[in-house]
Amino acid sequence: MRLPNTMIAPAAFAGAAVLAGLVSFWAAMAIEQRSTSAVTSVLLGDGITWASVRSDGLQVQLIGTAPNEAARFRAVNLAGSIVDAGRVRDRLEVTPIKGIEAPRFSVEMLRNGEGISLIGLLPRGDHQEALTEGAVALAGGAEIADMLETTDFPAPEGWDAALDFGMEALKMLPRSKISVAADRVAITAISDSDAEKRKLESELARRKPEGLAVEISISAPRPVLTPFTLRFVKDADGARFDACSADTPRARDRILAAATRAGVMGKTACTVGLGVPSPSWAEAAEAAIRAVDALGEGSVTFSDADVTLLASVETPQAVFDTVVGELQTALPPVFSLKATLPPRPVATPQGPAEFTATLKKNGQVQLRGRLTDDLLRAAVDSFARAQFGATQVYTATRLDADLPDGWPVRVLAGLESLAQLAEGTLLVRADTVEVAGVTGSQDARARIAQLLSAKLGQGQTFKVAVTYDERLDPLAALPSPQECVSRLNAVLAANKITFAPGSAEIDGAAGVTLDALTGILGECPELKLEIAGHTDSQGSEEGNRALSQARAEAVLLALQGRRAPVLGLTALGYGETRPLADNGSEAGREANRRIEFTLLESGEAADDADPAAASADAPADAPGAESTDSAPAAGAVPEGRTGPDGAAAVAPDAAAPPAPPAAAENDARAPVTPAGDPDFSGDDSPSVAPAEATLKPRPRPARP
Repeated sequence: MRLPNTMIAPAAFAGAAVLAGLVSFWAAMAIEQRSTSAVTSVLLGDGITWASVRSDGLQVQLIGTAPNEAARFRAVNLAGSIVDAGRVRDRLEVTPIKGIEAPRFSVEMLRNGEGISLIGLLPRGDHQEALTEGAVALAGGAEIADMLETTDFPAPEGWDAALDFGMEALKMLPRSKISVAADRVAITAISDSDAEKRKLESELARRKPEGLAVEISISAPRPVLTPFTLRFVKDADGARFDACSADTPRARDRILAAATRAGVMGKTACTVGLGVPSPSWAEAAEAAIRAVDALGEGSVTFSDADVTLLASVETPQAVFDTVVGELQTALPPVFSLKATLPPRPVATPQGPAEFTATLKKNGQVQLRGRLTDDLLRAAVDSFARAQFGATQVYTATRLDADLPDGWPVRVLAGLESLAQLAEGTLLVRADTVEVAGVTGSQDARARIAQLLSAKLGQGQTFKVAVTYDERLDPLAALPSPQECVSRLNAVLAANKITFAPGSAEIDGAAGVTLDALTGILGECPELKLEIAGHTDSQGSEEGNRALSQARAEAVLLALQGRRAPVLGLTALGYGETRPLADNGSEAGREANRRIEFTLLESGEAADDADPAAASADAPADAPGAESTDSAPAAGAVPEGRTGPDGAAAVAPDAAAPPAPPAAAENDARAPVTPAGDPDFSGDDSPSVAPAEATLKPRPRPARP
């Protein structure tokens, strides 16, 4: 069938259009593939693997995430070098820039006798100024090396608490290195003694913020021991050390291990000190402890290189000879051994010659027994009065010219040993010196053993039976300053001190609270405390500050009127500046109206404290202090002066107790009471000896 001529032309035109479209489509596809392939090739050749290429007609799209802006710009330029830059479409993203991390903040504080050094990096804030001011206050004019730097980053969590704890430690430790970070504080320091080391470690552990890692390493210098003493005893009461010394920690461990094998039970203290007579000290001590163990009962005493071995009277002669021979062979050459097997006692009609001394709880000392002559009796009486107090000594002795040689030395050494105790007895015989009693010092037994060993000489027998009582320990019995403040504030929390509205007049119901506060202050050591007054926000700021100051002073006066020790107390009003709760509610305002006690650091005082109070800090009965008739009584304020808070002085309402009577005459005819104690009431003889014992601590109040 043939098409009409009129349809041939349109059909040809349509066919040409279709063919042209197909040619154009295939041409565009070819261009897109070539562009994609070419751009992809050049990007991969340059190491750009994070971008993909997609063509859309003549457009070349770059898709992906560039690591940074420079990498994105480079990829676009490379694509533009292959195809026309106008055809390149940038669909690339850039990895977000991470915030710059804050550095690790840390401070190292060094303090010694030459000054204080501060090194470290601090966050923004006033930390550097506070550190520098604190260091200047501690240095007392010594050199301050400030090498602190700050950065514009906020303080991390825990930084403030760690820095405050580090500054507290720096105040407590005059020879120390303290490293502070937000999560850790490391303290390295040197103390003056083992006792101070234990006290500092306990105090730092108590002040440590919760959740903060703290490393404490405090070392104490080794004491010089003269003489270098060790005394090991084994008897019916068991095996024990009266005194133990070692020159090194390794030597101490060897000695304690030997004692454990010989029967010592529980924890035993052994002092590591200087002054050892021989590097073979541990070897000699081990051999001597084995010898005592082999005897079954006995003692061995080292006083430097002099060794005294004493067996029991029940020890067989053959066993004694064998043990002594083996010990003599085992001892290094520098040591000198004197071994004694006591003879069995023989009863005599008159009994053995004795001198006894009894120290009672009230401090009175009774001396009885035999002395050689009047000269020795006068010397013993004077020595006892110097040790125990002029009015505390009763002497009832008899004279015996036939006493053994060395009797005066044994008596005086025994009395000096008895003075180390709070209560006890002394027995002096020709063959022994025995000291027994109770003490508040953990080192008293070792001191007595050291003293008797040095004074009596090698080969002399003595016995020490001393018991430690924590209630008499000056360190253990007294509450710490922090415990005292906690107890004071606990009383205030339970029963607030309230005032009449708008005045400083204390309500009568607060009397019980004030009595309780007075009792706590009387049991605590001398403290520097701030009585802080606080108000709510009602009224003017200056009016509230004045009201809080008046109320704090009223509390101080009330305590002073109750004869509380207020010498170290100051009153300061803070007004409304330190609220505990929201002043928008009545409950919050009631909580903000309060009195608080705050412990002041040693050497610091409140801004408005009386500077003259510092001159009265020393206790009136301190050794070496002088008193005159015009001196005020302890705790009283001289007429015309003001108290530590600036308030008028309150005169004492009771006269001082009369002085105790003088001691009785030093003979056996002194009267006694029905209870057997000496009667001093009829003796008015003067005495120039000190009225208080100065060589032993007075008993402290029992722990509440």
